[in-house]
Parts: sequence; C-alpha cells; structure tokens
Amino acid sequence: MFNIGVPELILIFLIILILFGAKRLPEIGRALGKALSEFKKGMKEARKEVEEEKKEDERKG
Repeated sequence: MFNIGVPELILIFLIILILFGAKRLPEIGRALGKALSEFKKGMKEARKEVEEEKKEDERKG
C-alpha cells in the first residue's frame, strides 16, 4: 500500500519532533499505539462478522 523506507521514517520523526517537542513524543507514541490497536481490533471483529454471515448464508442456501 505505502512504500515507506528508513529515510522517510526519519523525516517524519524529525517533523513530529519539531512540531510537538521531545516532551510530548512518548504521549503521542502511546496515543498512536492505542489507536492502531483499536483499529486492528475493529477490523478483526468486522472480519469475524462477515465470515459468520457468510456461513449463515451457506446454511440457508
């Protein structure tokens, strides 16, 4: 999907460091990690629901 390499990650990190400062980086990292975790959890639940509906349709048909 995205082709992000090491130089791009370093540039993104430096921009975030300049914008928010070193004191807020841990807070931002935790918030980003939590958001990513919740997104993955939601995707798993959605995938599970789709599979259950698919099995239910196969039983009916």
